[in-house]
Amino acid sequence: MPSAQGKREIVVDASGQVMGRVASIVAKLLLLGWKVHVINVEKAVLSGDPVMVVQSYKRTVLGVRSHYSHKWRPKRPRSPQRLFKAAVKGMLPKHNTRGREALKRLRVYVGVPRELKGAEAIRFPEADASRLSRGGVELGRVARELGWRGGE
Repeated sequence: MPSAQGKREIVVDASGQVMGRVASIVAKLLLLGWKVHVINVEKAVLSGDPVMVVQSYKRTVLGVRSHYSHKWRPKRPRSPQRLFKAAVKGMLPKHNTRGREALKRLRVYVGVPRELKGAEAIRFPEADASRLSRGGVELGRVARELGWRGGE
């Protein structure tokens, strides 16, 4: 965990890191009051067989049907930013103000935005994807399979 010097703001580089592990660390930082910027989120890795991971995301995002009006159907995340944010949101307390305020302090970016170009981004060694025994698939590829058109 970073030290509490000056502004409580941190930049996290998610490229080559396991998404779930990064999301859990980010959720803890948010609950401690940090403002967290996550960059290169499209390069985060989901562990498992790539075909199975893409199929499971397609089943949960695209396979949900309803007999009700499509105007009011739940909106499912398809972009890497929203998929990552949904993972962090699931790790925060949702029925109180503390969790909602923590989620407001999270910023997620595809690539590196102009205002964070010179900032020092940290990486978590315990979340490194090279530790995976089996393969993985990048979040950007899963998002493209779901219909995301960015980052081509």
